Amino acid sequence: MAVKVKAKTKQAAAKRMKKTATGKLVRMKANKSHILNKKTTKRKRGLRKDVVVDKTNEKVMKKILPHL
Repeated sequence: MAVKVKAKTKQAAAKRMKKTATGKLVRMKANKSHILNKKTTKRKRGLRKDVVVDKTNEKVMKKILPHL
């Protein structure tokens, strides 16, 4: 008797990613949590914006996020 294994979502990745209406994955930029006084205002403002996941990582991300 063959047992079918469920495809489970990696929750650590699911909490950090969102899917757009077109199916692309969006993530927030890193380096915005602490040690902010040495970073310029312009740099911190740029880190606020979310960014589409790179094409090279998208295949892996979609594999670990099957239900997102």
